Amino acid sequence: MSGKVVKVSGPLVVATGLADANMSDVVRVGPQRLIGEILTMKGDTASIQVYEETSGLGPGAEVVTTGAPMSVELAPGMIEGIYDGIQRPLERIVEKVGACITRGVEVPAVDREKKWDFVAVAKPGDKVIGGDVIGTVQETPVVLHKIMIPPYMKGTIKSIQSGSFNVTETVAVLKKDDGEEVPLTMTQKWPVRVGRPYTTKYPPKRPLCSGQRIIDTLFPIAKGGTAAVPGPFGSGKTVVQHQLAKWSDVDIVIYIGCGERGNEMTDVLREFPELKDPRTGETLMKRTVLIANTSDMPVAAREASVYTGITIAEYFRDMGYDVAVIADSTSRWAEALREMSGRLEEMPGEEGYPAYLASRLAQFYERAGSVECIGSDERRGSLTAVGAVSPPGGDLSEPVSQATMRIVKVFWALDSSLAYRRHFPAINWLNSYSLYLDSLKPWFDENFGESFMKNRAQAMSILQNEASLNEIVQLVGKDSLSPADQLTLETARMVREDFLQQNAFTDIDGYSSYDRQGRLLAMVLEYDKLCRAAIAKGADVAKLFAIPVRETIGRAKSVPADEYKEAYAKMREDMAAQIEEIAAQGGENA
Repeated sequence: MSGKVVKVSGPLVVATGLADANMSDVVRVGPQRLIGEILTMKGDTASIQVYEETSGLGPGAEVVTTGAPMSVELAPGMIEGIYDGIQRPLERIVEKVGACITRGVEVPAVDREKKWDFVAVAKPGDKVIGGDVIGTVQETPVVLHKIMIPPYMKGTIKSIQSGSFNVTETVAVLKKDDGEEVPLTMTQKWPVRVGRPYTTKYPPKRPLCSGQRIIDTLFPIAKGGTAAVPGPFGSGKTVVQHQLAKWSDVDIVIYIGCGERGNEMTDVLREFPELKDPRTGETLMKRTVLIANTSDMPVAAREASVYTGITIAEYFRDMGYDVAVIADSTSRWAEALREMSGRLEEMPGEEGYPAYLASRLAQFYERAGSVECIGSDERRGSLTAVGAVSPPGGDLSEPVSQATMRIVKVFWALDSSLAYRRHFPAINWLNSYSLYLDSLKPWFDENFGESFMKNRAQAMSILQNEASLNEIVQLVGKDSLSPADQLTLETARMVREDFLQQNAFTDIDGYSSYDRQGRLLAMVLEYDKLCRAAIAKGADVAKLFAIPVRETIGRAKSVPADEYKEAYAKMREDMAAQIEEIAAQGGENA
């Protein structure tokens, strides 16, 4: 079915003669067959969002509808893939047309030629429902791709065979309850704006270990949780997200570069194939899918990129995997919404953003969760969503930040003043929060004892006391404080510099396990406890601050991972002895 273009306004194209088309249908526009999606219908007139550059397109050009909504192809071959916002494989496009991507280029999302070794799990005569695994493909050394019955389909397996197949060849035949026979391939299609079904959604109970001390200890995120990383330009949003993608204990990472600068995506493309995954020994790309939709690509495609990424993530979640979606950044995605809203002449909301901004953000984040997957066997999967927010000038009162704060449960607020002081990760411990602390406490208590969360609460208390004491210090100076308050400031400095600060670019300090984090924080807090006891005996505060082990604790982060337990135990012994010696001198002087 085809219509005619009557108006072109940037990425918005208005066409008539499409009475039988539906909203969200994908269309091909003009002689170059540009990809578009119908946003609104009024009679036989459709407003179309075109995902490619529309220059040269004019009234009278033909618009052909495909009759299907914007969908992604889900099949073996996606891992290690690099796609644009509408799931076109960039590497295949480069092979076909060169480095300058031409408009209207059509390349299948997954390789149609490559053969995969399909190992049948089901057998003829098995009764199956949507979500049941009928076979597996070893897609990469670390990812076993499970071939599932598409959702909402059920019946009996009539025939199935193991062997070498491409993604379009029939691997099994399903006989539905009404007698119809359906050939099954290794490919599924799913509309990106519709969440994939699940049986039950559970409250998240397990933390996502990222190896970043300020995140794991102070503001943890749960597997299946949601988090936002807001911050101004240069405060380290992208590095924080890279660290999450590299070190998080998830099975699959979907990294969405949504409207960010090309050099940041280039860093990902260069680093991930070289970085060794600490859990598997393989490179990180062996469990990563990249959606690269940089700032020089058409603005409208940013809007689709987030949905493309999270739909691919839901597919791997349905296999029973833990998946992380890293979106960088949702502000650029919101700008695409604002552009299209303006072109459609909708009533603007705050700062020109559409009035439905918050509900669209909520639709994205609510697709995260820890779920019981569909299917007759018991499978649990989780999808964790982390979105960067880029408020202009770091102003958290702007609409995207405020709408995000109302939705997500973890807020890691990056601070430019910390970044300028070279304190990274520049997460401000006074502005950030995690609402998962209560639900994760049983897990921490069971695995690391009750001391872990008690130490976390004490560290937060010390940092908050430091903030109030700093106001007094600015008025009357540090020396006028009581010895106990001076110790609070000193302990807070140790928590900040020796514990929270972390170098993402060194092998040893780039990742810190829970056990190591717990021991390091306990050592800093023990210093505080021993010094308070010594001050009560009349010890000299200046001498306590100058003990030799202080310098050793400052370098504790650089102790190799296989030596830290013995090294930290030795530091604690030395610390106790040195403080005891000064306390004894204080007692004699008294």
